[in-house]
Amino acid sequence: MQQYTRPMDAFSLARMPIAIVIVLFAVATVVITLAGIRLARIADALADLTGMGEAIFGAVLLGGSTSLSGIVTSVVAAHSGYPALAISNAIGGIAAQTTFLAIADFTYRRANLEHAAASIENLVQGALLITLLSIPILAMAGPPVHFLGIHPLSLVLLAAYLAGTRLIARARAAPLWRPMHTHETREDEPTTRAEEHVSLPLLWLVFIALAAILAAAGYAVALTGMAIADRTGLSEGIVGGLFTAVATSLPELVTALAAVRQGALTMAVGVIIGGNSFDVLFTAFSDFAYRGGSIYHAITGDQLFTIALTILLTGILLLGLLRREQTGFANIGFESVLVLLIYVAGMLTLGIVG
Repeated sequence: MQQYTRPMDAFSLARMPIAIVIVLFAVATVVITLAGIRLARIADALADLTGMGEAIFGAVLLGGSTSLSGIVTSVVAAHSGYPALAISNAIGGIAAQTTFLAIADFTYRRANLEHAAASIENLVQGALLITLLSIPILAMAGPPVHFLGIHPLSLVLLAAYLAGTRLIARARAAPLWRPMHTHETREDEPTTRAEEHVSLPLLWLVFIALAAILAAAGYAVALTGMAIADRTGLSEGIVGGLFTAVATSLPELVTALAAVRQGALTMAVGVIIGGNSFDVLFTAFSDFAYRGGSIYHAITGDQLFTIALTILLTGILLLGLLRREQTGFANIGFESVLVLLIYVAGMLTLGIVG
């Protein structure tokens, strides 16, 4: 792998004590968390005021905005010559966010969250996610072709996401499948919140400002994450798949928990699954930023393991959304139990192998 001039040198992170680097990483993580909490309330108000609906707004705009910190982390890492960290951050974030949905299920005590938040849009979003995750695997397993340093399948990945988003919008506008409603099903209904008394342009301005804060915090996570990988001897797969992935995914956790608390259950599920679909695009953005050719052929088996783990977790989540178990162990669905157990086992395996 060729050597790169690393942005962290400009900030003297390479010369700072590792304890200070870790503190900076933690501060950036807290900023991401606090901005994500506020963003959830703004997004719920915008979903009602614009008429876009919680599932669509949560999947596309909120999911994309809360992913900005992860995008910046992956792009900066790829541009700086850390391809394994970039891809591990992208795919590891998806695995972490899927697990966060299981955590959100714990907080909704009336029924299984996936039962109450019945939505055809979220089902289509889950199917889209599995489809998108297959494209990086094809790129990794195929020949190392690239044009101007970009693998052709990175462009296919972007096109597939846009086509899938259009398909989701059509499914919402004219659904041919509908979930059976029970007394525990919660409709996507507008609710009155303090934010809705603010003008729509001002709400959009605050939304954009919070998204910018997330992006800036993501840059800090990238720099400190690369420094941690260099200074501690941990592999890029571990740092990206576990530390930076969880740090940049915290907005999805706090927005999902906040949405559950506010009764916006469809948005809670939509922001996770929709954010996951958007996060697959990190691999394409990282490929654009990487200057050593196709990024898919510069990474290791750790990233392939993480992608396979993520597909497994997504499949289990889809089964839960389809089965819609009303109650289960600890009053959560079977999918939440399995997702938690498999994620922990997968991260432990990655730590041992990595």
